[in-house]
Amino acid sequence: MKDISLDQPLARGRTADVHVWDEGYVLKLFHNGFELENIEYEQKIACAVHASGVKAPAVGELIQFQGRNGLIYERIAGESMLDMFQRKPWMVFAYSRILAQLHAQIHGNILEADVPQQRRKLQNKINAANVLPDSLKSSLLRALDGMPVGDRVCHGDFHPANILIYRKNATVIDWMDAARGNPLADVARTTIILLGAAESTQVPNRLQKIFVRVFHSAYLRHYFRLRPNRRAEYRCWLPIISGARLSENIPELERWLMSQAHKIK
Repeated sequence: MKDISLDQPLARGRTADVHVWDEGYVLKLFHNGFELENIEYEQKIACAVHASGVKAPAVGELIQFQGRNGLIYERIAGESMLDMFQRKPWMVFAYSRILAQLHAQIHGNILEADVPQQRRKLQNKINAANVLPDSLKSSLLRALDGMPVGDRVCHGDFHPANILIYRKNATVIDWMDAARGNPLADVARTTIILLGAAESTQVPNRLQKIFVRVFHSAYLRHYFRLRPNRRAEYRCWLPIISGARLSENIPELERWLMSQAHKIK
């Protein structure tokens, strides 16, 4: 058995911690209680995304280490865009361009593997959002049924904390929520994450809130320069994505997400 300390991970997360493993690799070690089925799903998704041509860490075998399940991943050098942005907020426009370019590149890839459809995942999330009134839930599901289906790689949780930057290279990590689907729904998800943070206690400082809103606006503007048109469709996704995010039970976002979901037409 490898001799690594679980007391000093490279990173700590809600579902797992990341530790140094062999040279060039890390171990993503999941917390007890995290279902093995979900870990196997992440392994499958990570393999499919890497095979699609997207620049993402390669995933290896699923192992048990000190009584916990873990996945071996290629180690990617770099610092998260979120940490860099917090240190250098005046770089807001440069970071927003990087985010938009990465997202547009991802959406240029077709996901052909047998992985979940984005629409099915959103349906399940909306149905699981217990705080949604039945009438609003029905409206959101009807609207979702009328939206175009896609076949592109969609990250599902694309935001600065999941971008690692090293010199001139940027890599996207944490593909647990990836799916085959419509890129504009994926862009809408990024909008809801960023603006939700700015509208809640997730970003406590007033000046920081302004920077986040400017960052989001610049990201969106640059993304639609790279992939023009369909802004109207993007806006139609926003209430649907807000309703789906309510299933994640984030108390500080609930009121704002509900107000966005009520904008459904």
